[in-house]
Amino acid sequence: MTAEVPFFVAVAASTFAIVDPLGALPFFVSLTEGFPDEDRLYIVRRSVFILGTILVIFALFGRYLFAAFGFTLYAFEVAGGILLFFVAYEMLNGQTARAKLSPADREEALARRDELSVVPLGIPLLAGPGAISTVMIYEGTAGTDIVLNLAVFVAIAITTGLSWVILHFGVRLFRMLGRIGVMAIARIMGLLLAAVAVQFVINGILGIVASY
Repeated sequence: MTAEVPFFVAVAASTFAIVDPLGALPFFVSLTEGFPDEDRLYIVRRSVFILGTILVIFALFGRYLFAAFGFTLYAFEVAGGILLFFVAYEMLNGQTARAKLSPADREEALARRDELSVVPLGIPLLAGPGAISTVMIYEGTAGTDIVLNLAVFVAIAITTGLSWVILHFGVRLFRMLGRIGVMAIARIMGLLLAAVAVQFVINGILGIVASY
């Protein structure tokens, strides 16, 4: 079990950091301002359900994408690591990652509030390309080890549950932490994510070199 515990800690921390529900709080609070509590809670439930569903689907079938497109896990680690690093860089600068939410997404959400639980809150603000890449890489690393595979899905469940709690109490948390507090936490998450991204690239390069 000595190898499984560090793996679980790594995948749980990385998945939570890249999903970054705390970083989504300012957008969520401003977008749902004036909404009745029942509408806001419905949006939270739906967006978090979409988050968990998307991550589970890509964790389950990600390895088949590798086979279908003919690329290796090592190549995906390098590409995913580079993507995560850009996401982390923007988090360190106190920004919502552009890879997760574009200006067009913001405008569409404001115009179609009834669908914002799906786009952009569920996808791509929470379940963005960085989060999808992260679970696919860890699932590929787990291989056929049942315990490591289980760790990935437990990490997804924990991240999904924490995202629900954070968004459920989003207005209260935002008022308590303030915009500065939320951004400070986002920057800490960004630093963690940058280290994970670099490690992904290193692992991918070493794997590519070793395969030749």
